[in-house]
Amino acid sequence: MQNGTPRAGQRLTLDITDLAFGGEGVGRVDDFVVFVPFTAPGDRVEAKLTEVKKSFGRAELVRVLQASPERTEPRCRYFGECGGCQYQHLQYDAQLRWKHHQIGELFRRIGGFDPSLVREVVPCPAPYGYRNRILVRSQWNKPAQRLNLGFVRADCGLVCDIESCAIAEPALNDGIRAWRRNPPPKGGIKTVLRIPPDGWEVPENSFFQNNFHLLPALVEGVRSRLVDSGARHLVDAYCGVGFFSIELADAVDSFVGVELDAPAIRAARRNLETRGLKNGSYVAGDTDQLLPSLLAKMDPVRTAVLLDPPRVGCRPPSLEVLRRTGPGQILYVSCHPATLARDLKILCADDRYRLVEVRPFDMFPQTQHVECVADLRLGAGSGEAMKG
Repeated sequence: MQNGTPRAGQRLTLDITDLAFGGEGVGRVDDFVVFVPFTAPGDRVEAKLTEVKKSFGRAELVRVLQASPERTEPRCRYFGECGGCQYQHLQYDAQLRWKHHQIGELFRRIGGFDPSLVREVVPCPAPYGYRNRILVRSQWNKPAQRLNLGFVRADCGLVCDIESCAIAEPALNDGIRAWRRNPPPKGGIKTVLRIPPDGWEVPENSFFQNNFHLLPALVEGVRSRLVDSGARHLVDAYCGVGFFSIELADAVDSFVGVELDAPAIRAARRNLETRGLKNGSYVAGDTDQLLPSLLAKMDPVRTAVLLDPPRVGCRPPSLEVLRRTGPGQILYVSCHPATLARDLKILCADDRYRLVEVRPFDMFPQTQHVECVADLRLGAGSGEAMKG
């Protein structure tokens, strides 16, 4: 660095040239990298260093000296303080381009995959007002002697007091206003506001996709890869309330869902019964333990396994079970591209599986997050495989 060792508190003028996974803009002074949130590639900014490591630092944005052409005016007055969104200052088409770039780089760096396997990001038809579930919190604000009601701030663990959320469904903003009129009795209380999906039974603490607007496209994306593989049987691992397997039931001869969450599996069975489907069932239990016996009842080569695990990804035993049993196709749905790339690297080791494509879906506009569907097929050295 030209002016000696950087130090916390120092102010720098930076040209932002990249956008890191997680949402921070990237600037450089010689070989020293500085990450600055709420900046856009093409910005020239003044930033104040808040953390200094050996080869990089983090800084807070002081002011924009020259704005990037990709910038736009954030719709939410809490943007930059509330920790929910990272990209409201970016035009939506730029958000899609940068998410595509980030996913490709993660797959290259973490998994050793060709970035060209990552397709263009499927946009959301509603970039704002899409979330059907939010978690709001109460926290006692001692200096102001009142409750803060809202979301955790971007810069600390305190709660940002909010009256509305720009990315929440309008009905949830009605819920926020009602919640504020009848606030919790004290701080430290979490409240879930949720719009139940039409026609689905979902227990209070069970998972369901948080964006109804792009959900049909996500289902169609999974369906197209399933049909392309020629699989006749489906194992829906981490199946929750049975959403994917029920939606895909007509594309296969038989299916079975596996889920550890007991209320969710009971709901899955009722969702199945409501639709009168006869070619599937649901099993309560641990995927690692049950997958071998389930695949033993099917022709593994003609079977697809759909994985939709939590953000942390699959546990190593699950990945080893899949490598050992060798289903013809693995469809991996993930909201965390880094853990997805890590897990696919394990599955594809020694050409056991090959990655056909990764299709991102922008289920979380204005934020760093993105949903991906990865299609893996048995490798050439794994014996007879399905088409593709």
